Amino acid sequence: MFGFLSRRRRDNERTAEALYHQIVQQARKPAFYLTGGVPDTVAGRFDLIALHAFLAMRQLKATKQQGAGIAQALFDVMFADMDRNLREMGVGDLGVGRRVKAMAKGFYGRVHAYEVALAAAAPEALTEALGRNLYAGDTVDAARMAAMAGYLRREAEAGEGRTDVLEGRLQFGPPPA
Repeated sequence: MFGFLSRRRRDNERTAEALYHQIVQQARKPAFYLTGGVPDTVAGRFDLIALHAFLAMRQLKATKQQGAGIAQALFDVMFADMDRNLREMGVGDLGVGRRVKAMAKGFYGRVHAYEVALAAAAPEALTEALGRNLYAGDTVDAARMAAMAGYLRREAEAGEGRTDVLEGRLQFGPPPA
């Protein structure tokens, strides 16, 4: 019985690693920074990864119990990578744990804000959530902000009902043009 559980955990980790790789690839696309106006900073890159992880976890959540273990493994893989990146950037051992904890708290806040905004009838709710999070309160051209809100809504809708996320496959559309 314990062998089955550890095999399932390893399978979830492999699936999560595949999903995370796709999330990072999408978040690194230059169009988000050049056309979308996302700040090309550590915070901006984190926020794009968080946005795409939110989309993946939203799909996993929709699969009910099947995706729960993968979602947890994805969270773990993502924050292990954040830890590793902070260390590579020279953050001292004492500061890494505190920063990763703050990033995790921020991630949960973003997930909540995006869920609420997607459920809201008012289209400006999503624009406001992106302004506070992805753009960190910076003044951004309204057209860029609307394009990014449209991208997030489009990707959320495209992911509804998809189950290939359970096999480690995500399909993101092109960044806003």
